[in-house]
Amino acid sequence: MARHYDRPPISRVYENLPGYGVDLYVGGREGASDVPLLRAKGISTVLNCAVNLDFNYVATPDEVSHDSRVDYGPAPIRYYKLGIVDGPGNPDTMMLAGYYQLRGALDQVLPEKASYPFRERGNLLVNCRAGRSRSVILAALFLHLHVPAEFPTLLAAIDHIREKRELRPDEWHETPKPMLIAAAERTVGWVRLVETHHEAAE
Repeated sequence: MARHYDRPPISRVYENLPGYGVDLYVGGREGASDVPLLRAKGISTVLNCAVNLDFNYVATPDEVSHDSRVDYGPAPIRYYKLGIVDGPGNPDTMMLAGYYQLRGALDQVLPEKASYPFRERGNLLVNCRAGRSRSVILAALFLHLHVPAEFPTLLAAIDHIREKRELRPDEWHETPKPMLIAAAERTVGWVRLVETHHEAAE
C-alpha cells in the first residue's frame, strides 16, 4: 500500500488557460473548504467531482430559507458538482459529463441581474476528497483535449499534473486509479465523435 504524503491543499496545474486567461487548480477537501485560501488564489469557481463529498459555500442564506433544513442562496464561490466514484462503477457518461461540465463552467457567462450577485470570472479549482485521483484525471482529460499541442496524449497531461500536484512515483498506481484512466481514454474518443458531428452539422 502506498504512503500518503503531505502536499499543498491545492496546486496550480496550469497557468493562463488558452482562450480563458485563468489558472487551473487541483486539490482535495481541505483546500476546497478553505474559502479564504480560494479567494487568496483568485479562485472563484469550484468543480467538485467527488460523489462522497459535499460543501455548502452559502455565507448568508436567503431570508426565505430560515426554516429550511439546509441553507441555500447565492455563495461567494460558484460551485459545480459532479459525482465520480474513485474506482469501478462509473458509466462512461459520467466522465464525459465531467469534461463538458468543466468546459461549461469556464465558458459560462452569468447575467447582469440581482439574482446573480457573484459574477466574477476567476481561477477554477477541480477537487475530490484528497486531490489525488478523480480531480487529477478530470483536469488531465481537459488539458489533453484543450491544449493538445502541449499534451498530445492523456498520459502526458497526467504526468504534468502529477508533478504539479507533488504526487510521488510510488503513488502513481492509484493517482489516478487505472479504471479512471481507462474511462478518460474512452471519453477522448466520445468527445472527438461529438465534436466531429457538431462541426459537420454546422
